[in-house]
Amino acid sequence: MPPSSRTRPLGLVVAAASLPMFMGMLDNLVVTNALPALATDLNASLEELQWFVNAYSLAFASFILMAVALGDRFGRRRIFTSGVVLFTVASVLCALADTPTQLIAARAVQGIGAAALLPRSLATLAANVSPKQRPLAIGIWGGISGLGVALGPVIGGAVVDGMSWHGIFWLNVPVGLIAIPLILGVLRESRGDRVRLDLLGLALGMAGVFGLVFGIVRGNEAGWTSPQVLTGLVGGTVLMAAFLAWERRVSAPLLPLGLFRDRSFTVANAVGLIFSLGMFGSIFILIQYLQVVQGYSPLRAGVMTMPWTMAPLVVAPITGMLMPRLGTRVLIVSGLAAQAVGLAWIALVMTPTTAYATFVPAFVLSGVGMALVFAPSATAVLAHMREEDHAKASGTNSTLREIGVALGIAVLTAVFTGAGGEFTPTGYTDAAVTAVSVGAGFLALATVVGLALPRHSRATDSGRDTARARAADAVAAPASIPAGA
Repeated sequence: MPPSSRTRPLGLVVAAASLPMFMGMLDNLVVTNALPALATDLNASLEELQWFVNAYSLAFASFILMAVALGDRFGRRRIFTSGVVLFTVASVLCALADTPTQLIAARAVQGIGAAALLPRSLATLAANVSPKQRPLAIGIWGGISGLGVALGPVIGGAVVDGMSWHGIFWLNVPVGLIAIPLILGVLRESRGDRVRLDLLGLALGMAGVFGLVFGIVRGNEAGWTSPQVLTGLVGGTVLMAAFLAWERRVSAPLLPLGLFRDRSFTVANAVGLIFSLGMFGSIFILIQYLQVVQGYSPLRAGVMTMPWTMAPLVVAPITGMLMPRLGTRVLIVSGLAAQAVGLAWIALVMTPTTAYATFVPAFVLSGVGMALVFAPSATAVLAHMREEDHAKASGTNSTLREIGVALGIAVLTAVFTGAGGEFTPTGYTDAAVTAVSVGAGFLALATVVGLALPRHSRATDSGRDTARARAADAVAAPASIPAGA
């Protein structure tokens, strides 16, 4: 074990904890921006494009809580390092893929690695700095995460334009090779309660979510009453019911259902699920529109999304200052409403020839809305949690958010396909308008649900520290699109 990391320079500790997280954040948005290039080079269908994103999101969501339990049992630094190794190896497999099936499989492995490294990044950082240094360290961590989200489309576009889509995955390899010895040399090991691993819960939950998403993705192509689609939808529902029943009775559940007795936690998670479904499903549709319909290069499309992705970097610190005075409900509801208006605006003005300047106000409004939701949502999730429940509470929130990402892409793409959408310059826009309108509807629903939050939800000091950084995690994991896909 290395000497106590508390004696190490703060910059080294922050770098060791943040570099892998930056790699994961950057990779998500990079992949989203490269989807049109992947479609052309791999001759991938729209359904396969969904799975390039959903394989990652579903694997990530399925293994987050298990990664938390593994870290407590076997060592948090060990699991964090293992996540970096797995993510780096999977990036090589992604870069070498020459068929859609190979890339989907490699993205799933990448998602498992991300589940071990992204949630552990913040917890590892907090455990390796003194309480006095923690606010500064978390602030830097959040800035790095936000920077990964903001730069992802631009860096991805530059790499795809200058090299090929393979390069977006090769970028991760040197970062991972630098991060691994840095983690081992700087960060100290820590453990939590050695509880029994809920392997049956993991299998039931993962299979249930996969069945539901598979059924939605295949619905338009195979027919909503076809055996494979009905098997996915009905089987997924039954498995999810079995998962909840098992979690209620097992002594060390993967998903502690008792946490949902708290109204702030329950409503914040419902908001996170619906928000991710509507927003990131719409982003998946919009990224393709800029390149397929309007003909922008990946780099130019990435630059054009910066009014959206950069807004949280500016607004999130202001949100943090307003939160103690206004509470979480006002900020979350305002942010959700702003995003609903932003998406509705985009749907109203979207045509094959709409000028970019027409979209800019809607992009800014959506970005500001996202910033108003991220940190307050993290605070609402942790507001009344015991410190020993923070990891599972945050893990639950990340899990539901990533499930929302996968469901959003599946649902809105099903809407797009059902409306007659085609992946061509002339057959895309009308169906995209319908899909984005549905996305705006989900954001409006999330706004109504958000009104059920307690008027003022404030986390404990340690919870608030976690919340500040979780804002960046939320942004990033959407770089699961712009965080999420």
